[in-house]
Amino acid sequence: MNKIEIATLAHLNEFAELFDQYRVFYRQESDVEKGRTFLKERISKEESVTFLIEAAGKFVGFAQLYPLFHYKALKRQWLLSDLFVDPDFRGQGLSIALIDRCKSYCDETDACGLLLETEKTNDIGNKLYPKCGFELDQDHNYYNWWKNS
Repeated sequence: MNKIEIATLAHLNEFAELFDQYRVFYRQESDVEKGRTFLKERISKEESVTFLIEAAGKFVGFAQLYPLFHYKALKRQWLLSDLFVDPDFRGQGLSIALIDRCKSYCDETDACGLLLETEKTNDIGNKLYPKCGFELDQDHNYYNWWKNS
């Protein structure tokens, strides 16, 4: 059984390294320090909840949740914003364990469920999420508005 912990500031260095790998996977420039600052703010301000999973004596993956509120259910809903497992540890069920922990957290926080978005090109995720009970919502378009920098 792999140990799963909620990320705290004590985990910041290991978490920042994993977070950087995740960002690079999504074609972002590597910047561990900038990521560490970002994560430190999220943890310090309690703006996200992150589960870290351990294998071989180190943290090798994470799932990061952000709070939303669902207008139909009139309850909190968690956005599963980020899910990552080090490529050397994939295929061992760690992503499924992290998702299961997120589902349990919904029960613990009386949330109505999880929402996630992934790129259409994310073959691994697009196979994984339906296996974990997620349903693809083909009825909605998601739009982004980005403030000019």
